[in-house]
Amino acid sequence: MSVNFKAVSKKNPLQQGSDPKFYAQLVSKGDINLRELARQIAARSTVSAADTLAVLESLLEVIPESLADGKIVRLGDFGSFSLTASSEGVVEAKDLTSHQIKKLNVKFRPGKEFLQHVDNAKVEKV
Repeated sequence: MSVNFKAVSKKNPLQQGSDPKFYAQLVSKGDINLRELARQIAARSTVSAADTLAVLESLLEVIPESLADGKIVRLGDFGSFSLTASSEGVVEAKDLTSHQIKKLNVKFRPGKEFLQHVDNAKVEKV
């Protein structure tokens, strides 16, 4: 298994007159859906694909509900999910209301074991 990348030319926006340099850009090999995740998890455990899919489907409901309730969702070595907000700035703290919040975003912070698996990924130029 490996992660593919290609070389992409980019200019430094802070140095408009400089020559572009080449940077690595990852290339996707496609998608994996929930059903396929469940099948792969079931193949590594004693739980059926249907039961695994049911648990994953429930996670898709429980995690957003918990985030909307203002909680951080911690999943051990997998990582954690939390909400962040983008808002307009105001001069006085007392003037800040929910109306200034433009968007809520979900932030995922991978756990140590999760990162170890990603850090060990092989990369290949395509």
